[in-house]
Amino acid sequence: MFETLINAIETAVNAINGLLWGSVLIYVLVAAGILFTLRLGFIQFRMFGHGAKLVIKGRNKTDGISSFQVFCTSMAARVGTGNMAGVAVAITVGGAGAIFWMWLIALLGMATAFVESTLAQVYKVKDSEGQYRGGPAYYMERGLGKRWMGSIFSILLIIAFGFAFNAAQANTMTDALNNAFGFDKTIVGIVIMLASAYIICGGLKKVARASELIVPVMAVAYLVIALVVLVINIDQVPAAISLIVKSAFGWEEAAGGAMGAMMAGIARGLFSNEAGMGSAANIAASATPNPNHPASQGFVQMIGVFVDTLVICTASAAIILLSGVLNNPDGQQGIGLLQLALTNELGSWSAYFIAFAIILFCFSSIIANYSYAESNVMFLTKSKKVLFIFRGLVLAMVMAGSVASLSLVWNFADVSMGLMALVNIVAIVMLSKVAFAVIKDYERQVKAGLTPTFDSSQFPEIDELEEGIWVMNENSTTESSPE
Repeated sequence: MFETLINAIETAVNAINGLLWGSVLIYVLVAAGILFTLRLGFIQFRMFGHGAKLVIKGRNKTDGISSFQVFCTSMAARVGTGNMAGVAVAITVGGAGAIFWMWLIALLGMATAFVESTLAQVYKVKDSEGQYRGGPAYYMERGLGKRWMGSIFSILLIIAFGFAFNAAQANTMTDALNNAFGFDKTIVGIVIMLASAYIICGGLKKVARASELIVPVMAVAYLVIALVVLVINIDQVPAAISLIVKSAFGWEEAAGGAMGAMMAGIARGLFSNEAGMGSAANIAASATPNPNHPASQGFVQMIGVFVDTLVICTASAAIILLSGVLNNPDGQQGIGLLQLALTNELGSWSAYFIAFAIILFCFSSIIANYSYAESNVMFLTKSKKVLFIFRGLVLAMVMAGSVASLSLVWNFADVSMGLMALVNIVAIVMLSKVAFAVIKDYERQVKAGLTPTFDSSQFPEIDELEEGIWVMNENSTTESSPE
C-alpha cells in the first residue's frame, strides 16, 4: 500500500516536472534573464568589478545584519548539494553539455538576481524586534497590492525551502557520510536535526553569524582541491571544454541529447544559484546595505550567482569530467559520483575530505534555507506559536530527508522550485520599472562620484514603502563610491 502511494506520488511529480521544465520555465527564465540583461545594459558584465568591491565593502559593521553577512547567508543556501550532487546529477542525466547551460542561465540570472534583490530592499519592513524583513511576498503585497499573490509565493517557498530543499540537503549529507565512513543514516539524521535546531532557534542573526564563519572556509577549501585536480589533469582541460560545448548543442553523442542537456543544466543551475526563484531576495532584504541604497545589495547578490555557478559548480564539473569517472561510474550517481572522482584522482583520503565539505556545505544550506522560510512564515502570520510549530516541522523534514529516496527528493524539489520561480518572475517583470528607476538612480550617483543614498521622496511613483526605512541617514558620507 505504502509503495503504491509512493509510486503514484512519483508519477504525479514527474508529470508536473515535465510540464514546468519542458515547456514553461526554460523559456520564462531565459526570457526574463535576456530582458533584464538588455534593459540594464549588460550590467552584470560592465559593473562586475564594482559589485565585487561592494561585497568586500559589505564587511563593514552595521547596526543590523551586514551586507557581507547576507552575502554569506545567501551563499550558504546556494552552495550546497546543488553545487556538488546537483552537478553530478546534471552530468549523469544530460551529459557534459548540461554544464554549458548551467553557465548560460547563471550569466543571464545575474541580472535577474540583481532586480529581485533590489526590489526586496526597496519594499523591506521592520519587525517588532527591529530586524529588517522582506522578499517577493513583501514586494508583491506592497509594490503590486496583491497580498494574495504574496501568500501563494510564501506557501510555495515554505514548502520548497523549509521542507523539500532541506530534505535534499540532509539526504546528500547522510549519503556522503554513509559512503565515506559507513555511518548509519538514521543516526546521522538525528545529529543533523539537533545541530540544525541549535542554530535556527536563534533566529536570523544567529544564522547570519554562523554563515559568515562557515562559508568562506568551505568555499576556499573546496576550490583548492578542485585546483589540484585541474593542475594534475591540465593537458585534458581543452578536451573537457570541447566536450561541454559539443554536447550542449548535440554535436557529440551524449546522455539526454541537446534538449536533455539543456533541461538538466537549467534545472540544476537554477536549483544551485536560485536566480529568479525569489529565495535569495528574502535574506537580501534583511541587510543594512553599504552604501545605503537598495541597488547596492542587488550588486552583492549578483556576484553571489557568479561565485555559485561560474566558480563552485564549475569546480565540481572539472573534478568529474577530468577524472574520467563518466566512462566507468561504478553505479554511482549524485554525491557518490563526485566522491568516486576525487578518490580516483587524489586517493582514498579525499573521500573523507568530500564528506567533510558536504557537512559544511549542506548544513549551512539547511540553516540558510530555514531563514528564507522564516521570513515568509512571518509574512503569513506574526504568531510565535506558529513559528515554533514550523521549526519543529522543518526539523522533522530534515530527519525524513536523511533516509528518503534520492530521485523523489530531487523531483519534489524541482516542482516546488519551479512553481515558486514562475510566481516570482511574473512579479518582478510587473515591478521592473521600479527596479530600473532605482538602479538608474544608483548609477547616476556613482558616475557623479558620490556615495549612493536612496531618497524615497525622489520617487513619488513608488508608494506603499515602510515608513522610516528609506530616509536620509545623517551619518552617511559623501566620499567617492567604489568603481
